[in-house]
Amino acid sequence: MMGNRLAAHLKRFLLVYSLLAIALGWWGGVSYAPWVAAHKGSLRTLAQVLVFLMIYPMMINLNLELLPRVAREPKPVLLSLAYNYLVTPLLAYLLARVFIGNPQLALGFFLVMLIPGSSMAVGYTGLAGGSLEVATVAQALNFLLLPLLLPLFLTALARNYHLAIPTASLLLTVLWVLILPMFLGDLTRRGVLRVYGERGFAGLKPWLGSLTMLTMLVLVALIFLLKGAALAAKWPLLVPLVAASLIYLALILGLATWLNRLLGLNYSEHMGVAFVSSGKNNGTAIAIAVTALSPLVALPAAVLPLIQIVALIGYLHMSSLIMGYFGKRAVT
Repeated sequence: MMGNRLAAHLKRFLLVYSLLAIALGWWGGVSYAPWVAAHKGSLRTLAQVLVFLMIYPMMINLNLELLPRVAREPKPVLLSLAYNYLVTPLLAYLLARVFIGNPQLALGFFLVMLIPGSSMAVGYTGLAGGSLEVATVAQALNFLLLPLLLPLFLTALARNYHLAIPTASLLLTVLWVLILPMFLGDLTRRGVLRVYGERGFAGLKPWLGSLTMLTMLVLVALIFLLKGAALAAKWPLLVPLVAASLIYLALILGLATWLNRLLGLNYSEHMGVAFVSSGKNNGTAIAIAVTALSPLVALPAAVLPLIQIVALIGYLHMSSLIMGYFGKRAVT
């Protein structure tokens, strides 16, 4: 009961807590710049520990056993893959070129856009009356393909921006941040279900979600702590990130709404696809950037939740209009 209340509280006020984490980290980075510089190595080690603590609980919640259901109703899930790994890279590249002049921030924007499946995507789907099965299966399959596709996309973009990507470090990070937690998370999930059953696992799930959100907030504060002094002088760099993120969300949600209806999805299936395809897993992007790249590359992922929460809640509030747009194909 307490776990459910904590998880619900964190989801409801995640925007507020994200702003507080940014403000606290930024203030600390400016006020204690010499201390931060002297302890930069220890702070980055702490970030790597936090990375694992954030990703591992998320992977316990990821149910890979649902993947065979793709064969039964492939169209919605295949559309989510197309939005995430065909449409999004193109949009992210064009928006980065237009709005973001700093190469490392552009790389960070591209990175966060490539990591689909916001931790709250399934929750938004449920609130909108969408198909939880479609959302869960799409999220699982997108995550399963991520370790294969992410290094390819990032390397290609970095070459375009004349940036050096530490390929070995990136691959080790993918192993540390995605593959190992996914493997251990699946083992943990199976073990908990075997010992405590579905009821016991259901009681654990809210605590896992809360741990992921709390750790992400600490990581966001840590990123701004590490880069606070530099950002104090270059805060206008954040403005184009906000603009590019808003435009991306408007474009991808608009395209998905129009195309999903055109291709015959019903309202329930559409909502299962829309939130998984538009919402980004900022925690995983932060983890990869901090571990393999740099805190500056992590800034877009730290800023995006502020825009993403507002945009997706706004789309959620439009659910009645969207259901009407889908007409008789709406499923109740």
